[in-house]
Amino acid sequence: MVEPSMPPREPSADPLMKKLLRAIEVSLSATDAARDAVQEILRRGADTGIFFSRIRSRGNPSAELTSQDREFLRAVSIKPDR
Repeated sequence: MVEPSMPPREPSADPLMKKLLRAIEVSLSATDAARDAVQEILRRGADTGIFFSRIRSRGNPSAELTSQDREFLRAVSIKPDR
């Protein structure tokens, strides 16, 4: 069986790969921490609310959720109202 060959990695890419992996780990840890905090707030009988707002090109605010907003809410176990 012939294994596919990988292109050689450039040594200059190693620090960038480490930086990318660290950013992913930090992001996952932050998501876990946010989810844990929301769950603890709910366990204590309080409610949570997160409001997303962005300015559209004409300066008008919009409450439409982006796919990134929805992914964050899903990650912290919050169902959007809309």
